[in-house]
Amino acid sequence: MGSILRQVTEAAASNGLERFAGVGLRPRHYRELLAKRPPLALLEVHSENYFGDGGQPLQWLERFRAHYPLSFHGVGASLGSADALDAAHLQRLKRLVDRFEPTLVSEHLCWSAIGGRHANDLLPLPYTEEALARMIDHVDRLQSLLGRQILIENISSYVHFASSVIPEWAFLDDLARRSGCGVLLDLNNIHVSAVNHGFDPFAYVDAIEPAHVAQYHLAGFDRAPELLIDTHGQRVDEAVWSLYEYALSRIGTRPLVIEWDTNLPALEVLLDEAVRAERLAHRLKGVHALAA
Repeated sequence: MGSILRQVTEAAASNGLERFAGVGLRPRHYRELLAKRPPLALLEVHSENYFGDGGQPLQWLERFRAHYPLSFHGVGASLGSADALDAAHLQRLKRLVDRFEPTLVSEHLCWSAIGGRHANDLLPLPYTEEALARMIDHVDRLQSLLGRQILIENISSYVHFASSVIPEWAFLDDLARRSGCGVLLDLNNIHVSAVNHGFDPFAYVDAIEPAHVAQYHLAGFDRAPELLIDTHGQRVDEAVWSLYEYALSRIGTRPLVIEWDTNLPALEVLLDEAVRAERLAHRLKGVHALAA
């Protein structure tokens, strides 16, 4: 994990300050980002949006690659499925990774397809020994194919399986330990699921081995009458900022991405959220230095 962090911060430290925060790259912001080139540590894209053989998406990505480290965040590998992995999908991912050599490659702790049918959603797993073994095998296969470590992100959820016998946080941490993958710790997803299912989000962070965590995600959510919904359509909630501060104190600084997918705001709003994340980490470093 340390080498990943050094790669990101060194590549983005154009003004001599440590930079570790980035944003999700969306077409609305393409031209403005290239014109202004704000000092971001990385840009994150959904891998599947660039699976084509050519065209403007890949041309744009080549331009951004010249100025920023890239993070490829997949949503379609369905690593938790009971089915075999989709070989064609994985080969398209490998071709993309080989071409662009991103700093980070990530997927989700979920399943999203079965029997050749895609749910167009990230669906929770039953947290059982059988599901864990299946997930480890699929992560191993993908890492072997790509020839590199991947990161696995915890998802937000609204239902859980009665058959689950392993807490989600223990499942994720054991997956990282036994497969060698890293953890993309999404603090918004932890908060959303904690409210929906009634567990302690800080205990979730406590349960993850710091050495396993290679990246953070922060995002916003919406409120429904009886639950929270992970929409990525708002600023980061104050409760999630508090959880991020706790993660910084326990785990430390990691590359971080502000996710925003619906109700997409002006670029300066995303940059403001990224700056807040960095300022909070720098302030905590100063507090810890004074305490030492």
